[in-house]
Amino acid sequence: MTRLHDSAWIDFGSDNCAGVHPEVMAALVEANGGHQPSYGADVYTARLREVVRRQFGPNAQAFPVFNGTGANIVALQAMAGRWAAVVCAESAHLHTDECAAPEHHGFKLLTLPAPDGRVNPADLASVAAYRANRHRAQPGVLSLSQATELGTCYDLEHLRALTAEAHRLGLPVHVDGARLASAAVTLGCSLADLTTAAGVDVLSLGATKNGGMFGDCIVVLDPAVVHGLPYLKKASTQLPSKTRFISAQLVALFDGDLWARNAEVANEMAQRLAAGLARVPGVAVVHPVQANAVFVQMPDGMAQSLRKSYSFSTWDEARGVVRLMTAFDTNAADVDAFLAAAAEGTVPASAGRAVRQAHPGPAHADLA
Repeated sequence: MTRLHDSAWIDFGSDNCAGVHPEVMAALVEANGGHQPSYGADVYTARLREVVRRQFGPNAQAFPVFNGTGANIVALQAMAGRWAAVVCAESAHLHTDECAAPEHHGFKLLTLPAPDGRVNPADLASVAAYRANRHRAQPGVLSLSQATELGTCYDLEHLRALTAEAHRLGLPVHVDGARLASAAVTLGCSLADLTTAAGVDVLSLGATKNGGMFGDCIVVLDPAVVHGLPYLKKASTQLPSKTRFISAQLVALFDGDLWARNAEVANEMAQRLAAGLARVPGVAVVHPVQANAVFVQMPDGMAQSLRKSYSFSTWDEARGVVRLMTAFDTNAADVDAFLAAAAEGTVPASAGRAVRQAHPGPAHADLA
């Protein structure tokens, strides 16, 4: 069979661009056999509920959905009233890359400064002042990203301090865990340590960026903070009729250690990429590399040259910052080839800034 894509093209644009891990694909093939009850009454979803309780604690509840935006929006709808605002980092995916989905569903976003992607507990006081003012949207939920959109991670101490302050202010805590696996591997802790034990109330658990084909999962860690979630799933078009195909993928990833093995590869390749680029004249790594994202500033000429053979996204056009993402299937040979090409295309840091030409690489929002 002819492959439609160019197998020689190497992609560092997004972990969304990777294929499906063979173990996840095998789970999908197995789930395809025979008939199963629909809308989550199947044996695979029942197994997923067991897996989620084992990974996150006995009170954890699993709600498979089609995608990450759906997981975030349905979770937030279940956590807050229609007059509520969602507090998040200025760089949060909710704010920058979800096409006004929160606003479409009635939420105002109150953003906080987060130069490295991470919100600081002291900054929550600035939104607490809105309380009991009927003219202002009422802070209803704190939403955090783990790992953050800038490739950094909240360590356990920072996370516990944030959740404690949020709870003190009456804000339940939601975590966008699209890349939670990478964060857990970086921090050397379990999924429960990074969520349940740290005071997180509801989690959007990612799969597609770590070897899945489609589908993510809302994991409710404190059932007391959500209301009507099963109905909101349906009303928000996030109730899959053939839920077994999402659940089977999540079981394959989280029943054992596949989630960690995949994230380890992605993280290691990001570290290899960052270390190599830091040695290239004219290139600067601009954020700590703590997950599977590498943000670098490079001269225009170098970026244009590299884009002849590699895909990666522009993050900050004015500063010349690009984002390079690794995935579970990124290999050392591809990373080293990219580094060699970058070294060959070295351009003095002062060059190429006066005139910025159009490039074929997509903006970061296209690759989230």
